[in-house]
Amino acid sequence: HWRGPTFVGEFNGRFFTGTVRIGGRTLPWTAVRSPRLERPAPTRWGAPVVLFDGTDLSAWAHRTADCGPCWLVSDGVLRVAPPCDDLVSRERFTDFRLHAEFRVQPGGDSGIWLRGRYEIQIRDGVGAEAPSGVTGSIYRFLAPSSDASRPVREWQELDATLVGRHVTVALNGTTIMDDQEIPGITGGALDSDEGAPGPIVLQGTEGEVWFRNVVVTPAR
Repeated sequence: HWRGPTFVGEFNGRFFTGTVRIGGRTLPWTAVRSPRLERPAPTRWGAPVVLFDGTDLSAWAHRTADCGPCWLVSDGVLRVAPPCDDLVSRERFTDFRLHAEFRVQPGGDSGIWLRGRYEIQIRDGVGAEAPSGVTGSIYRFLAPSSDASRPVREWQELDATLVGRHVTVALNGTTIMDDQEIPGITGGALDSDEGAPGPIVLQGTEGEVWFRNVVVTPAR
């Protein structure tokens, strides 16, 4: 009879700490309350930061140090050839606007993490397990209000604004998510420190996906 992990912990006035028993191992853990991240909408925006201009990957680093050259730049386009790891922007951001253009090949399954914690799903739409797993969704949390995606092999435009934990997403010029609150980090997040600035992450998983014109405009 399988038994799940057993957690033991206590609250020390600032955060929880304890141990978890998994199989024959005992591991330490800590937990803190998620920050509210309630902030007013910015009234001013800074200078755009071009993360990919079609020439090179100088603004990015691989998520894993020993990954091979599976992100390729050719003819102004960034292409991932799975199996591959994720690309992580060297610059980190707090509140911002993101613009990115992408093209999904058949079977393509990727995503863009905002602050490295909240994934906007990108996929060809075949076999999506739920509305919160289709292109433009916040993976497994928030579903788009409509399907504005284009067929596979066509270029698409994604625009997202993240303020605190509130996100607005437009796909191909149609707003599909309007100022909705993301309840927490999504699977595959870089970390759980939601109060800290974070990078943009391009996911390299299944199938071929292309990117171009990736630009972030930070709030001031």
